[in-house]
Amino acid sequence: MWKRLNGSPLPKDLKVEVEETILREQGLGNKIKVCIGTDSQVHGDTTNFATVIVFLREKKGGFMFVKTSKSNVAFSLRARMIDEVARSIEVAYQLCEIFDKLDVELEVHADINTDPHFESNIALKEAMGYIMAMGFIFKAKPDAFASSSCADKLV
Repeated sequence: MWKRLNGSPLPKDLKVEVEETILREQGLGNKIKVCIGTDSQVHGDTTNFATVIVFLREKKGGFMFVKTSKSNVAFSLRARMIDEVARSIEVAYQLCEIFDKLDVELEVHADINTDPHFESNIALKEAMGYIMAMGFIFKAKPDAFASSSCADKLV
Protein backbone atom coordinates (compact mmCIF):
# COMPACT_ATOMS: atom_id res chain seq x y z
CA MET A 1 0.00 0.00 0.00
CA TRP A 2 1.32 3.43 -0.95
CA LYS A 3 1.61 5.99 1.83
CA ARG A 4 2.76 9.52 2.45
CA LEU A 5 5.99 9.99 4.40
CA ASN A 6 3.95 10.64 7.56
CA GLY A 7 2.49 7.11 7.24
CA SER A 8 -1.00 8.08 6.12
CA PRO A 9 -2.24 5.84 3.29
CA LEU A 10 -3.05 7.36 -0.09
CA PRO A 11 -6.86 7.35 -0.24
CA LYS A 12 -7.08 6.86 -4.02
CA ASP A 13 -5.44 4.71 -6.67
CA LEU A 14 -1.74 5.57 -7.14
CA LYS A 15 -2.24 6.88 -10.69
CA VAL A 16 -5.03 9.20 -9.56
CA GLU A 17 -3.00 10.43 -6.57
CA VAL A 18 0.08 11.10 -8.69
CA GLU A 19 -1.86 12.95 -11.40
CA GLU A 20 -3.82 15.04 -8.89
CA THR A 21 -0.62 15.83 -6.99
CA ILE A 22 1.21 17.02 -10.10
CA LEU A 23 -1.76 19.07 -11.30
CA ARG A 24 -2.07 20.69 -7.86
CA GLU A 25 1.64 21.53 -7.76
CA GLN A 26 1.63 22.87 -11.32
CA GLY A 27 -1.46 24.92 -10.45
CA LEU A 28 0.57 26.49 -7.65
CA GLY A 29 3.20 27.46 -10.21
CA ASN A 30 5.71 24.76 -9.24
CA LYS A 31 7.86 23.02 -11.85
CA ILE A 32 7.90 19.34 -10.85
CA LYS A 33 10.45 16.59 -11.49
CA VAL A 34 9.85 13.01 -10.31
CA CYS A 35 12.50 10.52 -9.21
CA ILE A 36 11.65 6.89 -8.47
CA GLY A 37 13.96 4.58 -6.54
CA THR A 38 14.07 1.46 -4.41
CA ASP A 39 16.41 0.27 -1.68
CA SER A 40 16.54 -2.94 0.32
CA GLN A 41 18.13 -4.37 3.42
CA VAL A 42 18.52 -7.98 4.46
CA HIS A 43 17.58 -8.91 8.02
CA GLY A 44 18.14 -12.63 8.62
CA ASP A 45 15.95 -14.53 6.15
CA THR A 46 13.89 -11.46 5.24
CA THR A 47 14.66 -8.74 2.69
CA ASN A 48 12.87 -5.44 3.32
CA PHE A 49 12.21 -3.15 0.35
CA ALA A 50 11.18 0.50 0.17
CA THR A 51 10.18 2.16 -3.09
CA VAL A 52 9.73 5.93 -3.24
CA ILE A 53 8.23 8.39 -5.67
CA VAL A 54 9.96 11.70 -4.97
CA PHE A 55 8.29 14.89 -6.22
CA LEU A 56 10.83 17.70 -6.48
CA ARG A 57 9.61 21.28 -6.67
CA GLU A 58 12.20 23.39 -8.48
CA LYS A 59 13.91 25.51 -5.80
CA LYS A 60 11.14 24.69 -3.29
CA GLY A 61 11.98 21.29 -1.79
CA GLY A 62 9.98 18.15 -2.29
CA PHE A 63 7.95 15.32 -0.83
CA MET A 64 7.40 11.64 -1.52
CA PHE A 65 5.08 8.67 -1.60
CA VAL A 66 6.40 5.40 -0.12
CA LYS A 67 5.66 1.69 -0.49
CA THR A 68 7.36 -0.91 1.72
CA SER A 69 7.33 -4.68 1.33
CA LYS A 70 9.14 -7.81 2.47
CA SER A 71 10.40 -10.94 0.76
CA ASN A 72 11.63 -14.24 2.11
CA VAL A 73 13.50 -15.04 -1.10
CA ALA A 74 17.25 -15.55 -0.63
CA PHE A 75 18.80 -13.12 -3.14
CA SER A 76 22.38 -12.93 -4.34
CA LEU A 77 23.63 -9.34 -4.22
CA ARG A 78 23.30 -8.95 -8.00
CA ALA A 79 19.77 -10.39 -7.99
CA ARG A 80 18.72 -8.09 -5.14
CA MET A 81 20.09 -5.01 -6.96
CA ILE A 82 18.23 -6.00 -10.14
CA ASP A 83 15.06 -6.69 -8.13
CA GLU A 84 15.29 -3.15 -6.68
CA VAL A 85 15.58 -1.77 -10.22
CA ALA A 86 12.66 -3.89 -11.41
CA ARG A 87 10.46 -2.55 -8.62
CA SER A 88 11.32 1.03 -9.59
CA ILE A 89 10.74 0.36 -13.30
CA GLU A 90 7.38 -1.23 -12.56
CA VAL A 91 6.22 1.97 -10.86
CA ALA A 92 7.77 4.24 -13.50
CA TYR A 93 6.11 2.26 -16.30
CA GLN A 94 2.74 2.38 -14.52
CA LEU A 95 2.97 6.19 -14.24
CA CYS A 96 4.92 7.26 -17.35
CA GLU A 97 1.81 8.18 -19.37
CA ILE A 98 0.87 10.70 -16.69
CA PHE A 99 4.37 12.19 -16.68
CA ASP A 100 4.37 12.44 -20.48
CA LYS A 101 0.90 14.00 -20.56
CA LEU A 102 1.76 16.57 -17.89
CA ASP A 103 5.30 17.23 -19.22
CA VAL A 104 7.05 16.07 -16.04
CA GLU A 105 10.66 14.88 -16.15
CA LEU A 106 11.20 11.39 -14.72
CA GLU A 107 14.38 9.76 -13.47
CA VAL A 108 14.80 6.18 -12.22
CA HIS A 109 17.42 5.92 -9.49
CA ALA A 110 19.40 2.75 -8.74
CA ASP A 111 21.12 2.21 -5.39
CA ILE A 112 24.19 0.95 -7.20
CA ASN A 113 27.64 2.43 -6.87
CA THR A 114 29.51 3.56 -9.98
CA ASP A 115 32.82 2.93 -8.18
CA PRO A 116 34.01 -0.63 -8.97
CA HIS A 117 35.50 -0.91 -5.47
CA PHE A 118 31.98 -1.29 -4.05
CA GLU A 119 30.12 -4.62 -4.15
CA SER A 120 26.92 -3.19 -5.64
CA ASN A 121 28.88 -2.22 -8.78
CA ILE A 122 28.50 -5.85 -9.89
CA ALA A 123 25.00 -4.99 -11.20
CA LEU A 124 25.70 -1.53 -12.66
CA LYS A 125 25.78 -2.40 -16.36
CA GLU A 126 22.69 -4.61 -16.15
CA ALA A 127 20.73 -2.03 -14.18
CA MET A 128 21.73 0.81 -16.48
CA GLY A 129 20.81 -1.25 -19.56
CA TYR A 130 17.48 -2.31 -18.04
CA ILE A 131 16.43 1.23 -17.11
CA MET A 132 17.61 2.86 -20.32
CA ALA A 133 16.10 0.12 -22.50
CA MET A 134 12.74 0.99 -20.96
CA GLY A 135 13.29 4.59 -22.09
CA PHE A 136 13.91 6.11 -18.67
CA ILE A 137 16.68 8.43 -17.48
CA PHE A 138 19.10 6.42 -15.32
CA LYS A 139 20.91 7.70 -12.23
CA ALA A 140 23.29 5.72 -9.99
CA LYS A 141 25.22 6.65 -6.84
CA PRO A 142 26.20 9.31 -5.97
CA ASP A 143 23.38 10.96 -7.98
CA ALA A 144 20.65 8.43 -7.11
CA PHE A 145 19.29 10.15 -4.01
CA ALA A 146 15.77 8.68 -4.36
CA SER A 147 17.11 5.19 -3.73
CA SER A 148 20.31 5.80 -1.78
CA SER A 149 18.98 8.50 0.57
CA CYS A 150 15.17 8.63 0.55
CA ALA A 151 14.31 4.91 0.26
CA ASP A 152 17.34 3.97 2.34
CA LYS A 153 15.89 5.79 5.37
CA LEU A 154 12.62 3.85 5.10
CA VAL A 155 13.86 0.26 4.80
